[in-house]
Amino acid sequence: MPGADPVSFEFATATRIVFGAGQIREAGNLSKSMGARAWVVTGRNPERAAPLLDSLKGTGIVFELSPIEGEPTIGEVSRAVVKARRFGAELVIGFGGGSALDAGKAIAALVTNEGDSLDYLEVIGMGRPLAKAPLPCIAIPTTAGTGAEVTRNAVLASPEHRVKVSLRSPLMLPRVALVDPALTHGLPAGITSTTGMDALTQLIEPYVSCRSNPFTDAICREGLRRAARSLERAVRRGEDPTAREDMALASLFGGLALANAGLGAVHGFAAPIGGMFPAPHGAVCAVLLPHAMRANVTALRQREPSHEALERFAEIARLLTGRVDATADDGVRWVEELGRRIGIEPLRRFQITEGEVPAIVEKAARASSMKGNPISLTEEELAAILRAAL
Repeated sequence: MPGADPVSFEFATATRIVFGAGQIREAGNLSKSMGARAWVVTGRNPERAAPLLDSLKGTGIVFELSPIEGEPTIGEVSRAVVKARRFGAELVIGFGGGSALDAGKAIAALVTNEGDSLDYLEVIGMGRPLAKAPLPCIAIPTTAGTGAEVTRNAVLASPEHRVKVSLRSPLMLPRVALVDPALTHGLPAGITSTTGMDALTQLIEPYVSCRSNPFTDAICREGLRRAARSLERAVRRGEDPTAREDMALASLFGGLALANAGLGAVHGFAAPIGGMFPAPHGAVCAVLLPHAMRANVTALRQREPSHEALERFAEIARLLTGRVDATADDGVRWVEELGRRIGIEPLRRFQITEGEVPAIVEKAARASSMKGNPISLTEEELAAILRAAL
C-alpha cells in the first residue's frame, strides 16, 4: 500500500472516453474514422441497440449484428471470430452489459491474431501475448456495473472446464468508451441492483488493494460518494437521470480503478462461481461483498493491526454513511443493509450447496483477483465468507 515510500505507478485506459446523456448519437461519427464495416456485438435483445444502429446508418457504416446470449463462452466467441473475418470487419462495437463488451473486446483481439483462442487465454490456455493489435473497438455499456468499457481483459466462460477465464492484454483497451447514462434508464430494478453492487465492489476492492495508487484512490473516493447517494435511488426510481448518471460514473470509475489497481476476494470467488454455476457476475459480487469486507477487517485486526487497509475500510465507511465517526464495522453494516433493502438474494438460489464449498475455495484461492486482496486469507476464512453468502 502507498505510504511513506516513494510513489510509483502506471495508469492506462481507453484512448478516448466520451460521457454524457445523448452521446449515443455520436457513435456513427466516432466509428467512421476507424472503418466502414462494423461488427456489432449486442446482448440477447439486439432491438435495444436501435439508437446505435440509427447512428451508424446515418454515417453510411455497414454493420453485422452479433447477439450474445448471456455471458460469453469460448465457443461463442470463436464462432463469431470466424464470421467477423468472413464479413471483413474493420472495427468491433460492443453494445450492452459487461458480457457484450467482453465479447466485443475478445472478438476484436482474436480476429487479427491467428491460432486458437486457447493459445491466448489464462489458466486453461497457454496465456500467450497477442502478436498483433486488435481491430479498433468501441465499448458502449448499457448497464452500470462492470466498467468493462475501460478494462484490458475479456472474461470468457469455458463450460467444459467449469470456469471463467480472461483473455488479457494492454492492447485490448477500447479505442473509445462511449458512456451514455440514458441507455440505462430502462433497466429493471433487479439488474440495476446487482450491477450497481458490482460497481460498488469495484470501487471498494481497488481502494483497499495492495496495488492501490493515488490516481485510483481519487477515482474510488469520488465513485463511492456517487454510489452511496444514488445506488438505491436508481433501483427504486429507474428513470431518475441524476441517479443513473451517478451510477454510470461509479461504474466507469470502478472499471478505471480495477484495471490499474486490481481487485480482491469478492472477484476471486466470482470467477470460479460464475464458471461452475448459472450465476450472473453482478449477483455473485453483490451477495459476497459484505462478508468479504467483514473477513478482511477481522483478519487485518488479528494479524496486521497497523495495516493501512484498516484505515481505508474506515474511510470507505465514512464515504458510504456520510458520518465522520463511522468505523470499518459501520461500513460493513451499511453494505449489508443496502443489499437487504434492494433485494440481494443468497447464493443458494443458484443451486450452490455446502458440499461445493471446498472446490470453490480451492479455485478462488488461485484466482488472479485474489492477489490484490489487502491480506492473504486462509482457506478457513475463505470458506466462512462463502458459507455466510449461501
